[in-house]
Amino acid sequence: MAGIATAEICDTNATHITNGELRILHPDFNIYGQSRAFSGPIVTLKVFEDNVLVREVLETEGEGKVLVIDGGGSKRCALLGGNLGQLAQSKGWSGIVVNGCIRDVDEINECGIGVRALASHPLKSNKKGNGEKHVPVYVGGTFIRDGEWLYADNDGILVSKFELSI
Repeated sequence: MAGIATAEICDTNATHITNGELRILHPDFNIYGQSRAFSGPIVTLKVFEDNVLVREVLETEGEGKVLVIDGGGSKRCALLGGNLGQLAQSKGWSGIVVNGCIRDVDEINECGIGVRALASHPLKSNKKGNGEKHVPVYVGGTFIRDGEWLYADNDGILVSKFELSI
């Protein structure tokens, strides 16, 4: 993905933007992790102030996928920390987008993956195991579904119904 900039994707795919096949997430996300640009097929997760399912998903082989976590936009605790960032890197995930908070920012910034989140918060989440995997989520002003493609770089985050090429 490093060769395909989100601005260039937007410039060359205006029709897909108009018809909703390519969507641009609201610019509400902060950039973390060493990988400033990442892309891949999406795996969705819907949780609220509980990260048990986040760990479960990140323990599976990532194979270059991007985990999109709808944490309901909560800024009362973190859904991802340094240990999970390292786990995601070791399992081959390309990136993680969190509609919520992360913690252990310095550790996450050492990880070789891309992370986007609304903010950082020092409090860890609950551990009850509540949530849903592989369901449509509403993040950044758009619905995102399992299997769609995410493209992220310093300019923003795009979601496409299919893999893009330029």
